[in-house]
Parts: sequence; C-alpha cells; structure tokens
Amino acid sequence: MSNSLIEKGYIEVEDVRNDSNYPSEERFKTGAVAIIECLQEIPCNPCKDACPYGAIVLEGLTIRPQLIEDKCIGCGLCIAKCPGQAIFVVDKSKEEGSVTFPYEYLPLPEKGMSVTAVNRAGEPVCEARVTKVVDSKKMNKTRLVTIAVPVELVDEVRFMKRVEAGE
Repeated sequence: MSNSLIEKGYIEVEDVRNDSNYPSEERFKTGAVAIIECLQEIPCNPCKDACPYGAIVLEGLTIRPQLIEDKCIGCGLCIAKCPGQAIFVVDKSKEEGSVTFPYEYLPLPEKGMSVTAVNRAGEPVCEARVTKVVDSKKMNKTRLVTIAVPVELVDEVRFMKRVEAGE
C-alpha cells in the first residue's frame, strides 16, 4: 500500500505512474485502456470476471489484479464491476484526453455538459466536457461517465464535481 494512501487517504499520481500495473506509453498511443488503481491485497476478483478479453488476471484471490495491456480494448466493463471504484479507462491517444469513471449520483450529467474535473482528493483540476454517459444493465447498474480533459491531465483527473439538480 502506498504511503500517500495511508497518510492522506488517497493515492497520488506518482503512485499510479510508478506502479508496475501502469500501461506503457506505447499502449497509451493506441487508444483507451484501463488503469487499475487497486492498491490493497484483499479478496476480490469481479474485474477479472467482467473482462471478456482476458485483460485482467489475478495470481490469487488476495493478489492485486494485473492488466494485460495488449488485450485491453478500453470497453469499461471492469469499471462497473469494481466494488472499490478503483478502475478507470483513459485515452491519451488523441489531442484531447478522456477519463471514464463510475458515477453513482443523481441527477446524471448529460452529454455536452460542462463540468469541473477533480483529482483523487476531490480538488478541482480543470473544466471538462461530458462526452458520454452509459446507463446500462450490462454495466451492473453502475453508470459510467466519460469526460474530455486536456491530455496532459488525464492521469490526474479521476472524477467530476457532482451535478446538482437544476444545473
């Protein structure tokens, strides 16, 4: 477990980038890919079972999941199944980056809406635009939201300020 998680209650960008599970720069150039930010070795495997491509493997029930980056197509099925909300899909392959995350609040944001992207500590990072909202039974009743952000901020952004009713 990272020191920042123990000291601050959240992980830092450096914890993710320095993790052996972080995809390679070559993989980022090919399109959307999952980022697994699961840092605790606890009995859990829904992400592995959710991936129809075999892109997530576990060597044992209490071993952290590992991403097989060349098998990941960035579909996001693993995001919705992760009970710890520790998986995100990011895309750094275009001029504008994107981050997909679970969103369990109402009201749902709408495509095209301008929102405030936040980091792991909930601090504002930048303005973002909602590009996709998936509300599907296929996603374990967990809604997925994708926001467009500057590509250089993709690793920092992990959520958005909650949409309030009437916004």
